[in-house]
Amino acid sequence: MKIHPLADVQTSHIGEETTIWQFCIILPNAVIGKNCNINCHVFIENDVVIGNNVTIKPGVQVWDGITIEDNVFIGPNVTFTNDIYPRSKKYPKSFLKTVIKKGASIGANATIMAGIEIGEYALIGVGSVVTKSVPKNTIWYGNPAIQKGRISNEGLKIN
Repeated sequence: MKIHPLADVQTSHIGEETTIWQFCIILPNAVIGKNCNINCHVFIENDVVIGNNVTIKPGVQVWDGITIEDNVFIGPNVTFTNDIYPRSKKYPKSFLKTVIKKGASIGANATIMAGIEIGEYALIGVGSVVTKSVPKNTIWYGNPAIQKGRISNEGLKIN
């Protein structure tokens, strides 16, 4: 495991061969798997589970209630949410659960609404606003995101 000296990593639940770059903040109860690459300027809250072989690009915040399974790619500045009706200084008893299933990829600047599931090997296009759960092996993009095709587990578009 490699942790940059300018990162604030408070958890001890980090797998082997994971790299955490500078200016990251990772809270004490977060769990991060093996062989992950957590780029600079990433914030990871407490009630978060990240699988193995995950890449999280710069500028991403992973809030309480989010699970990211194995082999997922999270592009730069992807925005997750965990509360549909947020108010300052008012916290729900529990946050909505959002799951990014194994092998999924989320493009840069996409926004993922709280409480949904991105299916296995699904692809979310750059800048998309995802407001509902996405089936496995599908391609979604737009605002709001709609299904635009199918994709193989290897990342090839299916006609």
